[in-house]
Amino acid sequence: MSKVEDARKFYARLMTINAASPDPRLEAVFASVPREDFLGPGPWTVVAGDSRIETPSADPSHIYQNVLVALDVDKGINNGEPMLHAMWLAKVGPKPGEAVTHIGAGTGYYSALLARLVEPGGRVTAFELDADLAARARTNLARYGNVEVIHGDAVVSPLPPSDILYVNAGVVAPPAPWLKALKPGGRLIFPWRPSETVGIAVLVTRQDGGFVCRPFMGSWFIPCVGASAAGPVAKIPTRARAARTRSIWLSENKAPDRTATAVFGDVWFSSRAIRGKN
Repeated sequence: MSKVEDARKFYARLMTINAASPDPRLEAVFASVPREDFLGPGPWTVVAGDSRIETPSADPSHIYQNVLVALDVDKGINNGEPMLHAMWLAKVGPKPGEAVTHIGAGTGYYSALLARLVEPGGRVTAFELDADLAARARTNLARYGNVEVIHGDAVVSPLPPSDILYVNAGVVAPPAPWLKALKPGGRLIFPWRPSETVGIAVLVTRQDGGFVCRPFMGSWFIPCVGASAAGPVAKIPTRARAARTRSIWLSENKAPDRTATAVFGDVWFSSRAIRGKN
């Protein structure tokens, strides 16, 4: 085993133990997908707090740890924190045969992990708004036959029916078409950023009775273009109210009521739990 393979194997073990995933495939996938294939040539710029440092060399062993690697320094776009994504992947639980829509795919690293997790029979549709990143993702993912990269705006573009929506850009609320794209039992995981002071990762599951909503950890991503600004009549939650949210509703199906923790146009959040089977 080479030094890089050894580093990748240890990295995969570290990520998945921290995520407490019940799926043994997650470790195998982290160990098999080369992160360096999605970062461009090294040395690489690592984001550390408000500072940036360059890896000592182009040895990929440097990026097999829980570090943010810059993709576009000027735009503040990075490859994402692997440990956070390991926790998200464990939470959303991709299964073989499922259809995934990845919104904010960057250069494709986490799209590749998703693609491996839904094999055999599953597919990933990866949206990326930035033209350069989308082109890089298309090249990086060419070997993954079950991924389609779309350079486009997922806020306004039609989404395919999906078992999973995996969103990597902060939104004040998921657009109504995202919720409607979920199949029965489908899961939406996204960074909820209803204000500049509130950032929470949320898992939404479509059940017969509606959309179950579970905030589960703090989370900060760059804003999602077209879905990151609240309107003038929005009801914006405090962090405590956001954390009490247990369901999401489409205003066309149910008007906001006294249980509303947040209201953003045609989507609102409620402290009311939904009971019932998928």
